[in-house]
Amino acid sequence: MIASCADPKTLEGLTWLMCYLTSGKHVLFYLSFGTVLVLLAVTAPVALLFGFGGAMASRSRLAPLRWFGRIYTSMVRGVPDIIFFLFVPIALDQAFEWLRARLYCDPSVPIRQGNEFVVCTAAKLPLSSSPEWVHQTYGFALAVIAFAIVFGAFAANVLYGAMTAVPRAQLETAEAYGMSPRQVNRRILIPQMWTYALPGLANLWMILIKATPLLFVLGVEDIVYWARELGASKTSAYSYPHGDWRIYYFLAILAFYLLMTWGSERIFDRIRRRLSSGQATAAGEAMRKAAT
Repeated sequence: MIASCADPKTLEGLTWLMCYLTSGKHVLFYLSFGTVLVLLAVTAPVALLFGFGGAMASRSRLAPLRWFGRIYTSMVRGVPDIIFFLFVPIALDQAFEWLRARLYCDPSVPIRQGNEFVVCTAAKLPLSSSPEWVHQTYGFALAVIAFAIVFGAFAANVLYGAMTAVPRAQLETAEAYGMSPRQVNRRILIPQMWTYALPGLANLWMILIKATPLLFVLGVEDIVYWARELGASKTSAYSYPHGDWRIYYFLAILAFYLLMTWGSERIFDRIRRRLSSGQATAAGEAMRKAAT
């Protein structure tokens, strides 16, 4: 904080506003936008990996693996997202602490004590002595896993449909040339499927962007948390009293998300044109006719 901003009661007008917007809590608010971007950058490839694994499992010739892939996609897509966002972090946290309790705690003391889940101090995650950034990182990691599991199931359904849309004649031709099933998947099926999968993946990316405010529900101090704290008229987050300004903070968040979705649409349009070039799809045929 600037030295002249040390006593908010002595400030007025524009000076007060500048000191208010550069306070330590506002810096955390600005950094929370980076938290959202990091969540998207980490969750998107992890969810895509989950989805690719689920799609390949659903197409497997092994019945147990095929059942697992279809149950995963059907179950997760059939349950409200908020249930998984709340269940997965709690379940993983308790699972990790249960394993640590087996190593570091007295085995004679039960972990389940009535309705309570209690472990010794040494088994807690993170440890109470850990710095604040460790607690934040741990909560963020659990949130990423929850997001990846949920959106991975939707991605699996999209990728499975895209794989099915690839013309069977192309796969049969590759097999006739002596390619193994693994080679057919790697050289023909997977490269061809992206054209069909891109519209669904683009929609899924938009939904993922809109779902990032759920970080607030998981206890991560994201932009929604700070907008509520800084915009409220009664809060202990800062020493600059003001009226109820939450509408202005949430308008800033609205502009941020609109900018994110608008930019994403432009990027996906370019990717779609690039992938459709030369492809035997409706988009590729339209590009060919336009060129002639």
